[in-house]
Amino acid sequence: MSQPDSEKRPVALVLYHYLYPDDVVSSVLFSDLCAGLTERGWKVVGSACNRGCRDEGKKYPARSHWKGVDFWRVWRPRFRQSSGLGRLANALWMIACWSLMALDPRIRPDLVLMGTDPILSPVVVFAWRILRPRVRFAHWCHDLYPDAAIAAGLVEEGTPAVRSIKWLLGAAYRRQSLIVDIGACMRRLLESYRSGACMETIPPWALVELEGPAPVDAGEQRELFGDARIGLLYSGVFGRAHTSEGLAELARALADRGGRVVFSVGGNAAEELRESMRQSGAPVTFAPMVSTDRLAARLSAADVQIVTLRESWTGTVIPSKFFGALAIGRPVLFVGSPDSAIATWITELGVGWVLRSGAVEEVVKELMFLADNPEPKAELFRHCHKVYMEKFSRGQALDRWDVCLRGALKAGKG
Repeated sequence: MSQPDSEKRPVALVLYHYLYPDDVVSSVLFSDLCAGLTERGWKVVGSACNRGCRDEGKKYPARSHWKGVDFWRVWRPRFRQSSGLGRLANALWMIACWSLMALDPRIRPDLVLMGTDPILSPVVVFAWRILRPRVRFAHWCHDLYPDAAIAAGLVEEGTPAVRSIKWLLGAAYRRQSLIVDIGACMRRLLESYRSGACMETIPPWALVELEGPAPVDAGEQRELFGDARIGLLYSGVFGRAHTSEGLAELARALADRGGRVVFSVGGNAAEELRESMRQSGAPVTFAPMVSTDRLAARLSAADVQIVTLRESWTGTVIPSKFFGALAIGRPVLFVGSPDSAIATWITELGVGWVLRSGAVEEVVKELMFLADNPEPKAELFRHCHKVYMEKFSRGQALDRWDVCLRGALKAGKG
């Protein structure tokens, strides 16, 4: 797994619960990172479990190769990832197996990069620091625990269990050379751990990148929005982290002017959203979710993509729908805290609107201006796509990863 020093090819071991060929979003992102580092002169080994994410009955081979990346898979019992106890059992199993990897003489990385699936993954650093003191460590934080569990109401802040987890993670963070967050609001929470690690922000890129704004699929647009003058779409998972605050009021104001709001949702809070909208009497439409091969047409049909996040979740997660919307050249209407990284990007980069309490009418006026003026709307589409390519694209992100990880090898703790 390692290379002779004379070749000066850095070697990275990437630890994540699911990797290629699993197609769950985070798996694709970490697999892209592995392949991108290989393209930039690294030797990369990715280690994941041998089971599928959506289909736990699916098994992958112990060894495989893809785009220059070697995958070493860990056998894992079929604990149910959808249950709390199963998720914890999976986490403990993977952490133990990855920790024991430090004893394997075939595995000789210069750097170990870990994510946040399974939960508590950063604690793998303890065994590796003892057994491989010269190895550097990096962490890409997509979901911040236990903060996300506190926001979801699964655990309470200040309890002995939460304090213990924070102490454990704090100790793990202090052993990292590099910690990468995906937005400034997440960094503020991570900084409270006082890790001393180099801190960087590298947001996740969109899974599909186009050369320009996506052309409107006229058939899909008619099916979703009929003859509406402007269409807003929430597409994807609607779970505990998401909110519909203000959207009923917005839908009523838009309907009075010929606009329409459509939801195409799944997830553990989708039925709650349907009931909330039904009780409010809001003039919204619910459309069935579509398969992956139809997703591009579905998203392109909307003039504006809706992204939401409960204020209590600010900094614990950052919805990837924001990056997907910009990648196809569509502005975003964000419902959430003004302290969220998404709200900051929208304001600073001019790629949409933040729906604040009492500001619905102002947003509706701007939306209807676009409805009546095709050229400014087309220019906004082009601007959103340009911002994505300049600030958030896959190539731009992978270049930064390469620089940051090489810097960690030179200057990080270890």
